[in-house]
Parts: sequence; structure tokens; C-alpha cells
Amino acid sequence: MSKLPGNAGVTVLGDKSVEFYRDPVSFYGQRMDRHRGRVFLSRILNRPTVFVCSVRGARELLCEKSNIFQKDPTDLMTNMYGDTIVTTNGEEASLLRLSFSSLFTGNSLESTKGYVTRICEQHLKDLSSRGQCSYSVYKSLGTQLVLGLFLNVNPDEQPELYQEISCLCTQHWHGLISAPVNVKVPMWSSGFSTALEAREKLMAIIKDKLQNDKHGLVGTLGSLPLPDSSSASQHLLLFISALIPKALASLLTSFTLALSGNQQVETRRKAQTDADYLGFVLLEVQRLWPPFIGGRRIASQDCTIAGFHVPKDYGAVYISHAVHRDPEVFEDPDSFRPERWGERNAGQQHLLCSFGNGPRSCIGVKLTDAFLKEACMYLLQHYDWCVDPSTQALQYKWLPVSRPANSPTISFSRLDENPPGHSGS
Repeated sequence: MSKLPGNAGVTVLGDKSVEFYRDPVSFYGQRMDRHRGRVFLSRILNRPTVFVCSVRGARELLCEKSNIFQKDPTDLMTNMYGDTIVTTNGEEASLLRLSFSSLFTGNSLESTKGYVTRICEQHLKDLSSRGQCSYSVYKSLGTQLVLGLFLNVNPDEQPELYQEISCLCTQHWHGLISAPVNVKVPMWSSGFSTALEAREKLMAIIKDKLQNDKHGLVGTLGSLPLPDSSSASQHLLLFISALIPKALASLLTSFTLALSGNQQVETRRKAQTDADYLGFVLLEVQRLWPPFIGGRRIASQDCTIAGFHVPKDYGAVYISHAVHRDPEVFEDPDSFRPERWGERNAGQQHLLCSFGNGPRSCIGVKLTDAFLKEACMYLLQHYDWCVDPSTQALQYKWLPVSRPANSPTISFSRLDENPPGHSGS
């Protein structure tokens, strides 16, 4: 057992939260170079925290020792969503996962296919006439997906309610990225205070839906074995939150950029005709541009990570961006190479942690995968595209979700309108 490299500094003064949140990739990169390793100690949120940037360490944290590394019961997710499958620990979390698993597998998952196909066509059929597309277009698509699937609310049928919920979800989301200060004075409210108000309004809408709508997933929730009367509404709040549309928009944006231009024509054609290869492309997009930078846990007892001693009550943060670029597992880790998933890394998708991993992984990952494949296949079958103008700055920001700092504009041209030999770029 070895001592962790790095140091936790002193209370408050030694905290590195601002530096980390300003540029997490530079933060971990500089420290990995300094300590010559992918596990190190720092201080975040005024708690000594182990940063885990290796596949081995992430597997231990999320899988092998998930019973030791617990969710923080005091974090903002609990304030914003209450006791849910994401925020609880131990047996309660396991029971909630068991209760909700039927919503995201089997017949329930199969029943969403028609709706997913319709909204993909609705949002993506006129891209060439608009002449551009960006993160915001994909986020709108994702918003309609979750509000339609989980609340039976669609913009064509209930435009005012749809718009109200969309705005409230955005306000609520901002509470997750605001300082947890509940202040409200005349003419001004803190972001956290506004988020809490939005939460109350959303909960009122959700409870009305649960009581009066017996169709679809919102109707199914009423028959699930849940621990108390508030559990269904708290989980619906989580399922319709801006978190999911932003994650989907992040991955779709990265897919579009990765396959943009003349140099990727063959990649687009192969992904269009080979479902397995499309899966490889999406794995590689997820590997290089995970929508979430990582996640945080608290050690409930003394233990080890990657051979280093971790004292009880230390924090532990896994950095998916770094884990996915671990050169011990991923050869040429910074290169976009979908073929790796059919070669050296075949069958190793379980090493990715974009949506967590192990017993606490995202319960909706199969729905997310189905949606991404449907949207990406629609794009591949109907369009060629390129970054336009080509001089756009495409540097990524990584918090709160990964995406280019400046939303890119893309020029789409329909395949059925292209003359022979034209690639739309």
C-alpha cells in the first residue's frame, strides 16, 4: 500500500475547486505530469479528494469497491432532485434500481421506438434548408424526447405547457451549476433560489400528471413498487430534467463534428451500411468526448485505490475524460479510431464510464443508446455535412457537459440532392 502522491492542502485556503472547475482537463493533466501517475491527491469542495484517471482505478472505484465509495448525501443533486436512484446509497439504491429497471428494458424500451423515430425525423428532416445545425438543435430534439416519453407532453398538442416545462427545466438545471445559496430579495433571486422555485412548479405539474394520466411511462410509474408516495414524482423530475437532453446533445454534436467533411466520407458511408461499425463510431465518440467529466464519491472506510491508501471520509473523483485516454488500455488514446472496438478493444466497452459504471451506472443507458443510433442513422442516411465556415474555433469546454465552447454551425446537404461525386463539403 503506497501513499497518495500530491497533497490536500489546508482547509479552505488549500481548496482547488475554482481551478478544477475552470479547466478540469488542464487541472488533471498538469498533476498527472507532476506526479508521474494517473492517481493523485488534491482538495476539492474543501475535502481531501483522490483523483482517479486510470481504467484500473475507475474499475475499483465504480465496480469492485462500489459498496465502500458512496454517493455524497449532502451534494446539490439531493437538493435538486430529492431521494432518487442517483442520490441514495446501499440497499435503498438497489431496490430503486430494481423497481425502475422495467421502464428501460424489454417491452417498455421496445414501445419507445416509434416515438423516437418520429421526433428524429421531425427535428432533422429540414437541416439542409436551415443551412446550419448546432448543439441547441440537438438539445431541442432531446427535450422533446424526454418530455414526450416521460410526461406525454408534446409541443404540437400542448404548446404552452410544453414551453412552460422546458423553461422550468432550464431554470432548475441552473441550480446544479450555481452556488447553493438560497437568497431572495426584491428584484433579485440567487440562481439556487430560482432553481428551487422551478422545482416546486415542476413537481406540481408532475403530480397532476401522475394522478390523471394513465398512459405511457408516466402511467406505468403508478404501478411500480416504490418506497413512498413522493418517489415517483421525484424520479420523474430526474427523468425530464435538462440533464438528459444536454447529454444527448453533447454526444450528437461530437458525432457530427467527428464525422464532418470530405475526409470522413468513407467513415459516414460505412457507418450507414454497417450497424456494428456505427456502434464502434458511437463508442469512440463517447470515449473521446464523454458528456460528463466524471463523478464523485466519498470513502465510507479506509481502503485502497490502484494500490494507494485512501482514508475514510476522503472524496474520490473519477475523470472519465482521462480514464478513456489511459494509454495502458487504449493505444494511440487521443486519436479517433472506431476500428479499435473491433480489434484490440473488442468487447471492452464496459471500461468506459461516461454514464458511470458498475451497480450505480445510468439506468437509462439502453434508451440513450437506442436514441443516439436512431438519430445518427437518420443523419447518415439523408445528409453529408461539413463545418461551415471551416475557420470556426471548436475547442471544447467540459463543464457542466462537454461541448464546443462556441456552438458550431454545420452545413448539411441532402444525399438525394447531391450530384454524383459530391460530398456536401
